[in-house]
Amino acid sequence: MPQRFYAHSLEGRPPEAGWEDLAVHLEKVAGLTAGFAERFGAAEWGRLAGLWHDLGKYRPEFQDRLRGSAKAVEHAGLGAALAVSKHKHEGLPLAFVIAGHHTGLADLTVAAEEGGRRPLRERLAENARTLAGLRAALPTELTAPPLPPLPPLAAEVRHLELWTRFLFSCLIDADRLATEDFYAPGARAVVAEGREEIPALRRRLDAELARLVEELPEEKRLSRVNRHRAEVLAACRAKAQRPPGVFSLTVPTGGGKTLAAMAFALLHAEIHGLRRVVAAIPYTSIIEQNAAVYRQALGKANVLEHHSGLDPVAAEAADREAEIRRRLAAENWDAPVVVTTNVQLFESLFAAAPSRCRKLHSLAGSVLLLDEAQTLPTGFLLPVLDVLRELVRSYGCTVVLTTATQPALAQRDSLPQGLEGVDEIIPDPTKLARDLSRVRPAWPDLGAPPVPYADLARELTTHPRVLAVVHRRRDARVLAEQVSKEGRFHLSALMCPAHRSAVLAQVTALLKDEARRGEPCRLVATQVVEAGVDVDFPVVYRCLGGLDSLAQAAGRCNREGRLVEGLAVFFRAETEPPPGLGKGLQIVEEMLRASGGSIDLDDPAVYTEYFRRLYFASPLDQHGLQPLREALAFDTVARKARLIDSAATPVIVPWGEAEERLSALRRLGPDRFRLRALQPFVVNLFAPSVSQLRKAGALEEVAEGVLALASPFHQIYDSGFGLQLDEDGPRLDPASLIA
Repeated sequence: MPQRFYAHSLEGRPPEAGWEDLAVHLEKVAGLTAGFAERFGAAEWGRLAGLWHDLGKYRPEFQDRLRGSAKAVEHAGLGAALAVSKHKHEGLPLAFVIAGHHTGLADLTVAAEEGGRRPLRERLAENARTLAGLRAALPTELTAPPLPPLPPLAAEVRHLELWTRFLFSCLIDADRLATEDFYAPGARAVVAEGREEIPALRRRLDAELARLVEELPEEKRLSRVNRHRAEVLAACRAKAQRPPGVFSLTVPTGGGKTLAAMAFALLHAEIHGLRRVVAAIPYTSIIEQNAAVYRQALGKANVLEHHSGLDPVAAEAADREAEIRRRLAAENWDAPVVVTTNVQLFESLFAAAPSRCRKLHSLAGSVLLLDEAQTLPTGFLLPVLDVLRELVRSYGCTVVLTTATQPALAQRDSLPQGLEGVDEIIPDPTKLARDLSRVRPAWPDLGAPPVPYADLARELTTHPRVLAVVHRRRDARVLAEQVSKEGRFHLSALMCPAHRSAVLAQVTALLKDEARRGEPCRLVATQVVEAGVDVDFPVVYRCLGGLDSLAQAAGRCNREGRLVEGLAVFFRAETEPPPGLGKGLQIVEEMLRASGGSIDLDDPAVYTEYFRRLYFASPLDQHGLQPLREALAFDTVARKARLIDSAATPVIVPWGEAEERLSALRRLGPDRFRLRALQPFVVNLFAPSVSQLRKAGALEEVAEGVLALASPFHQIYDSGFGLQLDEDGPRLDPASLIA
């Protein structure tokens, strides 16, 4: 009787009592991988990846391990060695994919850094010897198939790099799904419960948009702002007929972009047979707001929210089954509408870890809505544009760049790597901007000195309702402390996300409550309040900075057009902008001088000029990702592709349920769920602030690498201002430490 080989065992049961047959597992994974890869024309490659990914499990040592041997056995490298034995160059993509299906994609030749993955070449050399000794024992039907030809895109190494990552994604998802189905048959069926197809979602959204209009009082329905919102929606529906490609949607803030862009995406997907819509949003501060709008319109089961700001404890308490479905769907973005962050999307597109890459194949045949496209980080612009271009060209995607301040991302002489054939959805963006203009900007005189915060505070107090935006967290606190306390609010990143959300909810409720129109509301904030946050003030003050930031701040002014004209006052701050933002301020000052002291914020052409200058003055591949991609250095690329500076250290602060969740962490130890549950209560601090707190004894390490504010120092987290830090350390009354 021929020996049977197994892929997976069942604890406490002998092989004949239900262990998974290896050949069955390989065929199952091969079929799934081929099906996923077919969406970008790589089905044959996907099938081979599935057939060969676990060839190393035919090793007698691995079968012994399934039966209880403690000896570690390499199994992922054998199929990789087989791939390059077929062709040392054309087999490399498959070798990367198979060798990394547990540990992740490695660099080809040199380890990324100490602790990085072993280079692929090393593993191939080692496994070639193992393969030579085992090849005769391997089933011929598995090892005989030749490599198919590489796709034409392989002529460009960076494109081959992305293709390899997509093929890797297909294998990871297939292997995980097949294994999950063996251990828990049918468990994933819950993901699809209540879910609808794209045409049904388009009809749902149409009905919701009609309802929203019908429920408006007649005078609001016929208002200038709502007439133009209807025009934006009509333009989106008209352009949805166009073939897949790259589109821009240039709409002033308050012009109804959120739902109009989704209307374009769903209709476009329905017409062209695309499978899902992925909406990527730059800030977690506004993602929940947009996701709530989409859920209301499309139904909860159809919208997957995937970002670090989610609170798993609150989600489980609200609907445990729905949260289980969400977590399963988030592993591979198995949903018709996905709402995520730019960080999650783009870092995944340059990732090497299996869990991060698993969802990538779901992007093939999708509409990507890039909200607030001007926030794409300048230092990563070339690799990001390169990948977006390739998603459209080779993976059947449509990309939509939505913003009020359209960056200059189209291909031109000064940006030859820009996107080709960008199709603007709005027939005349300049006319729309003029028609929707509802704010009068007041610019500082050329050469005017910075405004002292004491003077600015007095000026703010003369306005019953006003928003002031400054560019540093400490500035926000210093200014807010000098503003009249009545109706005063403060928002900055020295407040944890849960705290900021609570304050923003208070402000929004106050501004929208007609019965409270006489109550003052003065909000002092950093940029956390810009770009998509739905607040509407009659007057906005903003320190000079990048032009897109000035426009976003002005977009919080007279948003609904209730006034004939709102007022946006720009001033020079007492302090320098944070690192990385100085170039934007410098360019705005140059543009002010060139134009005689004012800039027309309603002219889309000024944003094109601003971004042209910004890109010319900035490194667009700051971390050298493009040459690393050419070298197939997957691990190094992933380590360098961090869109947000990871030098900040998260510190858990005492707000809301933080203490209760910390108690669970101390009692039960850290795991992914308990650490995620603390995300809403974290403030990110840079090294000098962390050092100050450490010296004062204000930090407690509640688990390895997990820091929290120590209980004697809880009072430095203030209900109005968040974490209070002075230049020399925490702001603390020493008397409070006397027992």
